[in-house]
Amino acid sequence: MTERFVRFIGRVRWPLLAVWGVLLVVSGALALSLPDKLSGGGWYVPGAQSTWVAQQQKDGFTGRGETSVTVVIHDERFAAGTDRFDRRVRQAVADIEDDGRLKAASHYGWSTFRGATENTFVGRDGHTAIEMFGLDVDDGTARRILPDIQREFDARYGERGLTVGMVGTAPFFGEINVLSEEGLVRAEVIVLPLITLILLLLFRSAVSAVIAMITAGAAAVVTFAVLSLLADSYDLSVFVQNTATMLGLGVGIDYSMFIMRRFRDELERGEPVPNALRVTLATSGETVLASGVTVIVSMATLAFVDLPVIQSIALGAALVVAVSVLTSLLLLPVLLYAVGPRIGRWDLFARLRPASATADPRERGWYRFAHRVLRRPVLALVGGGAVLAVGAVPALGLDTFTPDARITPTTSTVRQSYDRVEEQFGKGDASPMVVLIRSDHPLRGAGGRIAALRDELGALEHVRRVDSALDVLEQAAPGRPFDALAPGVRDRLPTAARATVGHFVSRDATELIAQVIPEDHASATRTRRLLTDVRKVAAKADGDGLRIEVGGQTAEGVDANKVIADGLPTVVGVMLLAIFIILMLSFRSVLLPLKAIAVNVLSVSVAFGMLALAFREGSPVAEALGFDPSGRVTNFVPVLLLALLFSLSTDYEVFVLGRVREYYKAGAGNTESVALGISATGPLITGAAVLMVAVFGGFTLSGIQPIGELGFGMAVAIAVDATLVRMFVVPAAMKLMGSANWWFPGHRRASSTPAHSRTRSTQQHGSERHLAELPADRRPEVPPRP
Repeated sequence: MTERFVRFIGRVRWPLLAVWGVLLVVSGALALSLPDKLSGGGWYVPGAQSTWVAQQQKDGFTGRGETSVTVVIHDERFAAGTDRFDRRVRQAVADIEDDGRLKAASHYGWSTFRGATENTFVGRDGHTAIEMFGLDVDDGTARRILPDIQREFDARYGERGLTVGMVGTAPFFGEINVLSEEGLVRAEVIVLPLITLILLLLFRSAVSAVIAMITAGAAAVVTFAVLSLLADSYDLSVFVQNTATMLGLGVGIDYSMFIMRRFRDELERGEPVPNALRVTLATSGETVLASGVTVIVSMATLAFVDLPVIQSIALGAALVVAVSVLTSLLLLPVLLYAVGPRIGRWDLFARLRPASATADPRERGWYRFAHRVLRRPVLALVGGGAVLAVGAVPALGLDTFTPDARITPTTSTVRQSYDRVEEQFGKGDASPMVVLIRSDHPLRGAGGRIAALRDELGALEHVRRVDSALDVLEQAAPGRPFDALAPGVRDRLPTAARATVGHFVSRDATELIAQVIPEDHASATRTRRLLTDVRKVAAKADGDGLRIEVGGQTAEGVDANKVIADGLPTVVGVMLLAIFIILMLSFRSVLLPLKAIAVNVLSVSVAFGMLALAFREGSPVAEALGFDPSGRVTNFVPVLLLALLFSLSTDYEVFVLGRVREYYKAGAGNTESVALGISATGPLITGAAVLMVAVFGGFTLSGIQPIGELGFGMAVAIAVDATLVRMFVVPAAMKLMGSANWWFPGHRRASSTPAHSRTRSTQQHGSERHLAELPADRRPEVPPRP
């Protein structure tokens, strides 16, 4: 099949390139619309309390709507209580109310009241007022339009000494979307020159570097086009684009490197272009396919986590890897055939090229290093494992939570407004817990139970206050407060009282909201403990015609963490089983896949440990990167890291073991084949790892904390995997396992001489003889010295 494919390429390579060109132009046009289609959603757990509460608030309440925002107005020049403050703030509120894009249906806050009551909505500094708006704009539209509107506000009011900022889920994720695009450009400005330089140093050819970049770029463009089409029907997270770009650059260029390296080596042996390409696809091409399948299967296991944001990011990651495999096996061979021997032209570093670059693998330092490790396998294995274990220990303290406005830069108006609410009103005011009480009938008969619930909630530890309409209702109808909800009575309430009732009680009087204001912000440990207590109190009052559920930002985070924890055992189990089966079938070995899994667990644990250290509370690393050093990692990052790192580490395992197996099948003994395999793949694996670290490290500077955390964790893990794991732990383990490395039920080695009975000299001579007899498409990349 490979031979027929190569012949086909030879006949129609130029038309094929034309087809690819048209495909890329069309894909580029589709990809341009992707950022506007991405959603900040996906954090609500289907069927969870917090999801139900969020849905119920969208209709029937004053100052709440399809999209709810809190507008924070800060006057630098005048204080509350002065006519100028009053006029300026009311004008800002009126401007928002009249903005046709926002479709403000109702509002509640400072402008609703006069006199002492309005001080409830004035900050401690006397210069800040807040107003809650309910917008008749769907969430996706709001997240697209709010960033531009916010920047208009900055320009319009900034010169007047006013800051008008919007706080809430939609403004936050709208800002994240903009920052994500800007961060992607910033990361690419840093990463692309680094990638180019690394490729030039690795291939020592401008032609090779350009071809690798074209292949990876084509994969990214086609991926974004497909994601753009999918986004028309499904909500895709704003983090998909950054994740797909980061992974696509790393994996796409890596795959191109492995294929091009083999192609160039075959050409250097004197093979004609068709034969060189056939051997390349039959060896490195198969390995790339196996590696890609491993990554895709690993990412597919994340479907067991019932959280849309994780599933959409996993979809983007799996898609970009699938497209990278296709471009490596369908586009890259066409480019290689078209370029042919010119693949090595324009050597920009000819004088720096070491003489050993194309020499016998036994002449390389990698070969001598491998044998030093193999002479002391116990020391290498125990020492390497101990270092990995120590690095993994901090992972025990890894704490996760959903992101809030604190992951945005302090220069953002959204972030400044969020901070201002916490500073001027209290940390808990920025993210109250929402207790929603619903009845199939008007609530008038449940007044006593609801009042008792409010009092019990207010008595809980770490609760600052409980906001509801009960105080207003008790003033309107002493002794029977819920009688004030009768249609004829409610409509005659004073304007301010009617607004308060409307903010906390639905129009049909079947739903009531009580907001529990904690002492600390949403992700604080004591706030999460408080949520447990609030839900216990609510559960006791639930029933007898009332449904009581608890939502809000803390609840959303806890529910998301729980669904991740619940799905994690299944994800890990299915992923490890899939990796085991893929490796077992690829290498006809039972023990090598088990060893690979054990080693990968250690390297992933080190990544988690370093992530916990880097982003612990007060960490200088987090501060240096411009991230919030709260000590908590975005909750989807660890599970994504787990899937990505297991698959990428398995990638390297596949490339190394593939070469070791070639030598072993050719007749080399276990020790010699390991040393030769390490020597043959060492430079390429190291180069690929340097490239990956550069890509992932560059994305830590994107300015988006979840992407920065993901990039940091992946860069650390790849660096550890390519050095400590691949250079010490893997060869030492294979040495100790001996011929058992290749044990497989029903499989017998073709050679009649047992590997363990050969001396090292005999092994070397046997290896050379068998390698010389192999057909070209089964020879190792660099044959032993004659």
